[in-house]
Amino acid sequence: MRRLGRLAAGLATTTVLVVTASGCVTVHGELEVVPGATKAEAAKALEDFTAAYNKADKAYDPALDEDRVTGSLGAINQAGLAARRKNNPQGNPEHEPLELTDASYTIPKKAGWPRWFLADTDSNRDQDSEKADTRWLLAFVRTGPDAPWKAAYLAVASPSEIPKFRKDADGWAEPVPSADTDAALATPPADLSTTYTDYLTDGAPDVFAPGSMTSGWRDARKNTRRAGFSYQYIDQELDSGTFAPLGLTTEDGGALVFFSSKHFERQTAAEGLRPTVTADVRALLTGEVKSTLTKERVSSQLVYVPPKGADGGTGGRVRVLNRLPGLVAAQGS
Repeated sequence: MRRLGRLAAGLATTTVLVVTASGCVTVHGELEVVPGATKAEAAKALEDFTAAYNKADKAYDPALDEDRVTGSLGAINQAGLAARRKNNPQGNPEHEPLELTDASYTIPKKAGWPRWFLADTDSNRDQDSEKADTRWLLAFVRTGPDAPWKAAYLAVASPSEIPKFRKDADGWAEPVPSADTDAALATPPADLSTTYTDYLTDGAPDVFAPGSMTSGWRDARKNTRRAGFSYQYIDQELDSGTFAPLGLTTEDGGALVFFSSKHFERQTAAEGLRPTVTADVRALLTGEVKSTLTKERVSSQLVYVPPKGADGGTGGRVRVLNRLPGLVAAQGS
């Protein structure tokens, strides 16, 4: 893990990102390769998640869905609810129930735990016109036979961006190998968090296709300007335990992969000035903002990794399809 240095050190004891004991990955020694879930179990997991999410969002109470989320989605969800609860203790006055319909399930076969599956759904948060239509992709994880299903990743993508998955004769999907390297793919999926954060920091390895979540984000950070203020950024890999990447092999030999990362932004003001603190930031703030404000965010990414040697219009580079960031802590000094 990359050394955070002085910038991130001040947040070491203030992060609100919590991994529960039930989220720890356990291995029970099962060697048989079996489907991760039945279609009925997958549908029930989606139903339970949606019900808990709506209760938590209506009350702005993270306790109401903490047993249905984990990983990067859990960190973002729980911190966001905690912040909004501080600012709106009576709950969400604009709550609109989330509806996830037209669900299809891609369930990989694998040995041991954790087991997982992908739910491809239509939400009521978009417009169902051809150009504006999107799909909500949720990756659900179960860490043991007695553990509940929890949503670990969420991504929003257009239907045309979602590839077809490789499946066997019975309709079960093929997970991306968990080994550190996979010679068949352009970039090892297990290393994506490190590869992405290294790229954002140094511009290398340059394996990502240009776009708003890759080259565009690097350019935006380099060109951030505000009179009397300076900005520093640190990007940290987040790839173990409940934040481990999850991937499915696609029909063309590539892979669709979810992975997590962590990002710090520090704003330092010149003498006589002070960083602006919004209500959401203040709700997660420790310390007093005198001249510096450091924000900590967790982010999940959905990417398509092409097979090695493929072009596909991107020169064989990884395409970032969606990025979901969320503030989880802030430190003032």
